[in-house]
Amino acid sequence: MEFSILYAIPRNAFLDSFFLALTKLVGSYGQLWLILGIVLLLFKKTRKTGAAVIVSFIAVFIVGQVFLKGLFSRMRPCQIDQTFPMLIQSPTSNSFPSTHTGFSFGGATAIYKNHKKAGIAALIFAALVGFSRLYLFVHFPTDVLVGMIVGIVMGILSAKLIDREMERDECYR
Repeated sequence: MEFSILYAIPRNAFLDSFFLALTKLVGSYGQLWLILGIVLLLFKKTRKTGAAVIVSFIAVFIVGQVFLKGLFSRMRPCQIDQTFPMLIQSPTSNSFPSTHTGFSFGGATAIYKNHKKAGIAALIFAALVGFSRLYLFVHFPTDVLVGMIVGIVMGILSAKLIDREMERDECYR
Protein backbone atom coordinates (compact mmCIF):
# COMPACT_ATOMS: atom_id res chain seq x y z
CA MET A 1 0.00 0.00 0.00
CA GLU A 2 2.80 2.44 0.84
CA PHE A 3 4.38 2.03 -2.58
CA SER A 4 1.05 2.85 -4.22
CA ILE A 5 1.01 6.16 -2.32
CA LEU A 6 4.59 6.94 -3.39
CA TYR A 7 3.89 6.09 -7.04
CA ALA A 8 0.71 8.22 -7.03
CA ILE A 9 2.56 11.44 -6.17
CA PRO A 10 2.53 13.72 -9.23
CA ARG A 11 6.01 14.73 -10.31
CA ASN A 12 7.27 17.43 -12.68
CA ALA A 13 10.38 19.53 -13.26
CA PHE A 14 9.23 22.40 -11.01
CA LEU A 15 8.45 20.09 -8.08
CA ASP A 16 11.71 18.20 -8.69
CA SER A 17 13.66 21.45 -8.28
CA PHE A 18 11.57 22.64 -5.33
CA PHE A 19 11.84 19.48 -3.25
CA LEU A 20 15.47 18.93 -4.15
CA ALA A 21 16.30 22.47 -2.96
CA LEU A 22 14.24 21.98 0.20
CA THR A 23 15.98 18.77 1.20
CA LYS A 24 19.41 20.30 0.53
CA LEU A 25 18.47 23.35 2.63
CA VAL A 26 17.61 21.18 5.62
CA GLY A 27 20.89 19.25 5.32
CA SER A 28 21.69 15.57 5.41
CA TYR A 29 21.17 15.42 9.19
CA GLY A 30 18.80 18.35 9.65
CA GLN A 31 21.63 20.81 10.29
CA LEU A 32 19.36 23.74 9.39
CA TRP A 33 17.50 23.23 12.67
CA LEU A 34 20.70 23.06 14.71
CA ILE A 35 21.98 26.27 13.08
CA LEU A 36 18.61 27.96 13.62
CA GLY A 37 18.68 26.95 17.28
CA ILE A 38 22.16 28.44 17.70
CA VAL A 39 21.11 31.69 16.01
CA LEU A 40 18.02 31.92 18.23
CA LEU A 41 20.25 31.48 21.31
CA LEU A 42 22.06 34.70 20.43
CA PHE A 43 19.09 36.94 21.18
CA LYS A 44 17.53 37.36 24.61
CA LYS A 45 13.99 37.38 23.18
CA THR A 46 14.47 34.00 21.44
CA ARG A 47 17.03 32.37 23.74
CA LYS A 48 14.51 30.00 25.31
CA THR A 49 13.25 28.96 21.88
CA GLY A 50 16.78 28.39 20.60
CA ALA A 51 17.60 26.16 23.54
CA ALA A 52 14.39 24.17 22.99
CA VAL A 53 15.16 23.75 19.28
CA ILE A 54 18.66 22.44 20.07
CA VAL A 55 17.45 20.06 22.80
CA SER A 56 14.75 18.81 20.43
CA PHE A 57 17.35 18.26 17.70
CA ILE A 58 19.51 16.20 20.05
CA ALA A 59 16.49 14.22 21.31
CA VAL A 60 15.29 13.41 17.77
CA PHE A 61 18.81 12.35 16.85
CA ILE A 62 19.03 9.96 19.81
CA VAL A 63 15.49 8.58 19.61
CA GLY A 64 15.10 8.52 15.83
CA GLN A 65 18.52 8.22 14.25
CA VAL A 66 20.27 6.11 16.87
CA PHE A 67 17.54 4.07 18.58
CA LEU A 68 14.58 3.57 16.20
CA LYS A 69 16.54 3.30 12.93
CA GLY A 70 18.79 0.69 14.56
CA LEU A 71 15.88 -1.17 16.10
CA PHE A 72 13.75 -1.45 12.96
CA SER A 73 16.42 -1.56 10.20
CA ARG A 74 13.84 -0.87 7.50
CA MET A 75 15.01 -0.58 3.92
CA ARG A 76 14.18 2.57 1.99
CA PRO A 77 11.77 2.53 -0.96
CA CYS A 78 14.65 3.44 -3.32
CA GLN A 79 16.61 0.44 -2.05
CA ILE A 80 13.70 -1.90 -2.76
CA ASP A 81 12.64 -0.43 -6.13
CA GLN A 82 15.95 0.50 -7.70
CA THR A 83 14.30 1.32 -11.04
CA PHE A 84 12.68 4.51 -9.74
CA PRO A 85 14.47 7.60 -11.17
CA MET A 86 16.23 9.24 -8.24
CA LEU A 87 16.94 12.97 -7.91
CA ILE A 88 19.37 12.47 -5.03
CA GLN A 89 21.85 9.79 -4.10
CA SER A 90 20.17 7.00 -2.20
CA PRO A 91 20.84 7.44 1.54
CA THR A 92 22.65 4.56 3.21
CA SER A 93 20.95 4.74 6.62
CA ASN A 94 17.76 2.89 7.46
CA SER A 95 14.39 4.30 6.51
CA PHE A 96 12.29 4.18 9.70
CA PRO A 97 11.64 6.82 10.98
CA SER A 98 12.32 9.86 8.82
CA THR A 99 14.66 11.93 10.96
CA HIS A 100 14.56 14.80 8.43
CA THR A 101 10.87 14.98 9.29
CA GLY A 102 11.59 14.47 12.99
CA PHE A 103 14.16 17.27 13.14
CA SER A 104 11.82 19.58 11.27
CA PHE A 105 8.72 18.91 13.37
CA GLY A 106 10.78 18.96 16.57
CA GLY A 107 12.25 22.36 15.78
CA ALA A 108 8.96 23.72 14.47
CA THR A 109 7.05 22.52 17.53
CA ALA A 110 9.63 24.08 19.87
CA ILE A 111 9.24 27.35 17.98
CA TYR A 112 5.44 27.10 18.05
CA LYS A 113 5.42 26.58 21.83
CA ASN A 114 7.10 29.98 22.29
CA HIS A 115 6.14 32.01 19.20
CA LYS A 116 2.80 30.99 17.67
CA LYS A 117 2.98 32.93 14.37
CA ALA A 118 6.55 31.91 13.58
CA GLY A 119 5.68 28.41 14.75
CA ILE A 120 2.85 28.09 12.24
CA ALA A 121 5.23 29.02 9.42
CA ALA A 122 7.80 26.56 10.79
CA LEU A 123 5.19 23.78 10.97
CA ILE A 124 4.19 24.40 7.36
CA PHE A 125 7.86 24.22 6.42
CA ALA A 126 8.20 20.98 8.43
CA ALA A 127 5.23 19.48 6.58
CA LEU A 128 6.87 20.34 3.26
CA VAL A 129 10.09 18.70 4.44
CA GLY A 130 8.16 15.57 5.39
CA PHE A 131 6.44 15.48 2.01
CA SER A 132 9.77 16.03 0.26
CA ARG A 133 11.00 12.75 1.72
CA LEU A 134 8.10 10.95 0.02
CA TYR A 135 8.52 12.92 -3.19
CA LEU A 136 12.23 12.06 -3.36
CA PHE A 137 11.37 8.38 -2.84
CA VAL A 138 13.64 7.96 0.18
CA HIS A 139 10.95 7.27 2.81
CA PHE A 140 7.67 5.45 3.13
CA PRO A 141 4.60 7.33 4.41
CA THR A 142 4.80 5.56 7.79
CA ASP A 143 8.45 6.66 8.12
CA VAL A 144 7.34 10.26 7.71
CA LEU A 145 4.33 9.86 10.00
CA VAL A 146 6.42 8.39 12.82
CA GLY A 147 9.15 10.99 12.22
CA MET A 148 6.48 13.68 12.59
CA ILE A 149 5.20 12.14 15.83
CA VAL A 150 8.71 11.75 17.28
CA GLY A 151 9.51 15.35 16.34
CA ILE A 152 6.34 16.79 17.84
CA VAL A 153 6.78 14.84 21.08
CA MET A 154 10.46 15.83 21.37
CA GLY A 155 9.60 19.46 20.55
CA ILE A 156 6.94 19.61 23.27
CA LEU A 157 9.13 17.87 25.86
CA SER A 158 12.12 20.06 24.99
CA ALA A 159 10.09 23.27 25.28
CA LYS A 160 8.73 22.14 28.67
CA LEU A 161 12.20 21.14 29.88
CA ILE A 162 13.74 24.46 28.85
CA ASP A 163 10.83 26.41 30.38
CA ARG A 164 11.35 24.61 33.68
CA GLU A 165 15.12 25.00 33.64
CA MET A 166 15.02 28.68 32.74
CA GLU A 167 12.52 29.41 35.48
CA ARG A 168 14.95 27.82 37.96
CA ASP A 169 18.09 29.42 36.60
CA GLU A 170 18.24 33.22 36.47
CA CYS A 171 21.39 33.30 34.28
CA TYR A 172 19.36 32.49 31.14
CA ARG A 173 17.21 35.60 31.48
